[in-house]
Amino acid sequence: MITHPEKVLFPDDGITKGELASYYETIAPILLPHIRGRPITMERFPAGIGTKGFLQKDVSKGFPDWLQRVEVPKKGGTVHHPLVCDTRSLLWLTNQNSITPHIWTSRTPKLYQPDICVFDLDPSEDEPDVLRAAALGVRDLLRELGLTSWVKASGSKGFHIVVPLDGTARFGEVARFAHAVGTILVERDPRHLTQEFSKADRGGRILVDTGRNAYSATFAAVYAVRARPGAPVSAPCTWEELERGDLGPRTVTLRTMARRIGEVGDLWADMHKVGHSLRHAIEHVRRR
Repeated sequence: MITHPEKVLFPDDGITKGELASYYETIAPILLPHIRGRPITMERFPAGIGTKGFLQKDVSKGFPDWLQRVEVPKKGGTVHHPLVCDTRSLLWLTNQNSITPHIWTSRTPKLYQPDICVFDLDPSEDEPDVLRAAALGVRDLLRELGLTSWVKASGSKGFHIVVPLDGTARFGEVARFAHAVGTILVERDPRHLTQEFSKADRGGRILVDTGRNAYSATFAAVYAVRARPGAPVSAPCTWEELERGDLGPRTVTLRTMARRIGEVGDLWADMHKVGHSLRHAIEHVRRR
């Protein structure tokens, strides 16, 4: 049950908690396979996005008996992350005014072996053509390494490019590989790309953020609503759409996602049928 469904979470758009819950309930059959078993960090906005929200990892009290959780170690203790395995769990998160579920790149029970590798393109400036070229550059380099990639709008400023893995590599290996790929990308286009995390050091360039591949790091789940005006969705797109410039980081919204699903379905439905091993790609990178 959703309490206070009339609460306005997106003041500029009049989108309520009830409308957000309705979206997640509708999208659940498509969303759940992508996040099932992954530790979740909730991005909560109890007073709506007009007021600063907060991230919540640990759920140690105030949760229903049926909610599945996973205990993971952290420095000095443990964290009990919620798991979303069904629609009821997804709506429980929404009832906590959690707009965006942020997910790990691994799943239970193989928490230390990611099944995806993520490249997050975070632009400093609004230059759609440059951002699009950067995303295609990531795709092309991954192809050279024998890896197939999928892309989604971040719902914020950039794009997320994802490689499905076979789950044999551990976090450290995946993180080092992703960083090495990021280094090659910057070497190919130092004018537009950087690995400098500090905004002050980016010089207006796009950050090739590979930090999403570290242990316990997260990124916005596919089909997640982002806490931005218009309620943009982190929506999958095709590489052809990106090449044509048909879809930007915030093109698809909570109110248009259903129509898009009706038109294109789940563009990530077959992603985990691939499951790449990184062994050959890592060797290829080392030889460069």
